[in-house]
Amino acid sequence: MTTQTTPKTYDVRTHGCQMNVHDSERLAGLLETAGYVDVNSVPEPARPSTADVVVFNTCAVRENADNKLYGNLGQLRPAKTANPDMQIAVGGCMAQKDRDTIVARAPWVDVVFGTHNIGSLPALLDRARHNREAQVEILESLEVFPSTLPTRRDSAYAGWVSISVGCNNTCTFCIVPSLRGKEADRRPGDVLAEVEALVQQGVVEVTLLGQNVNTYGVEFGDRLAFGKLLRACGEIEGLERVRFTSPHPAAFTDDVITAMAQTPNVMPSLHMPLQSGSDRVLKEMRRSYRSAKFLGIIERVRDQIPDAAITTDIIVGFPGETDEDFEQTLRVVREARFSSAFTFQYSIRPGTPAATMPDQLPKAVVQERYERLIAVQEEVSWAENRALEGREVEVLVATGEGRKDTETHRLSGRAQDNRLVHFAVPAGAERPRPGDMVTVGVTYGAPHHLVADAALEGGVYAVRRTAGGDAWAATQDSPVPGKPAVSLGMPGVGRPAQQPAAPAAPACR
Repeated sequence: MTTQTTPKTYDVRTHGCQMNVHDSERLAGLLETAGYVDVNSVPEPARPSTADVVVFNTCAVRENADNKLYGNLGQLRPAKTANPDMQIAVGGCMAQKDRDTIVARAPWVDVVFGTHNIGSLPALLDRARHNREAQVEILESLEVFPSTLPTRRDSAYAGWVSISVGCNNTCTFCIVPSLRGKEADRRPGDVLAEVEALVQQGVVEVTLLGQNVNTYGVEFGDRLAFGKLLRACGEIEGLERVRFTSPHPAAFTDDVITAMAQTPNVMPSLHMPLQSGSDRVLKEMRRSYRSAKFLGIIERVRDQIPDAAITTDIIVGFPGETDEDFEQTLRVVREARFSSAFTFQYSIRPGTPAATMPDQLPKAVVQERYERLIAVQEEVSWAENRALEGREVEVLVATGEGRKDTETHRLSGRAQDNRLVHFAVPAGAERPRPGDMVTVGVTYGAPHHLVADAALEGGVYAVRRTAGGDAWAATQDSPVPGKPAVSLGMPGVGRPAQQPAAPAAPACR
């Protein structure tokens, strides 16, 4: 007589950047391949309050990242006490950085793994369960590119594709190079094979990921490789939208601008981190460009792509920043006309050169400047969005973009320039599915989004069903509607596929 065992459940909780989001898709794929099931796929009332395995994919860049991690771990301690068979794993950048202290501070953690060995997670969980002690495994460099791992994508119609990992820059405020390692590039054939595979699965939008996408190719000797890669993506039938993040202004070249302008499915949106408008502060940050070069890049982008929406990152309150330095940042923000900006208050990151710089600014000064910057950027964003009123935009309908869609009776998605659009569906009109395209008229530009209700007064409203919508519809009977099934990793092209490294012996930390 055979007894049926209930599969163990998992829950991957992600903090931080798009790289972490994509890594979490790999972690979910690995766990499902190992026999675990997404806790959200368990129907009520059988769904457990806490999964059998909880994985934190952490960030070390965001402010208070360590406090957030240990706070979350503390919240799970009662569940672990009640169910000793439950397992908790910590991975990502915080794990890479705090490898020696996580288990000491939270001894109820079972597994700690780094940014370079996410493929080891199932084996580490098994080993921790067998040995009844925490397993810590941190590799210092990448051995197997993450694309070789199985993936459980979050979206049926949009996908991330890594073209590189790591970073060769030495920005004084950033800890990423020490946690992600030196830049390692994938071969173009491998990248394009993964993109083509995604398109065959119904994906209509792909975002190319790298810490610095426009140094892509330096590792294999082709400094023009990124522009060539964009053009090659333009040849892939069925791929409707290509985006990328993030470029570094110091390495941004005109051939990439031309490739963007001449490749129809490369979207007119660009995320270009400024960090500061002060040349003196940029030098202290070791950002190897100055404000004039930055503004020159933006001018050349708009010369060739007039409708491009440009977003940025800005740090306020870097050590030694003066009132004049900050005014220079406000000047560049006004001249650049960013569609939006991700703004951050500088905070000390142990292990970075900036952490020990003199003239660390008082919190009150940083807060006041931050609020002034927000006000200026909101003014710019609002004016830029108001200028789009009366325009028609094509929107890729999405899930989860409009938090108030139920209340407003609208749907939401992203325009080609990546602006968020909330649009009305006329009574009796075809209702688009997530992954479909809809053309609508903009009636109002708010500071952070566009409203497109023109169809309610007889304006344009046109739905175009896509393979992305078909792919989304095909997931509606799956355990987690909207999420496609696990896909296998991509082997190398034109050479033997890389094999995952054998699990290493437990690290003695």
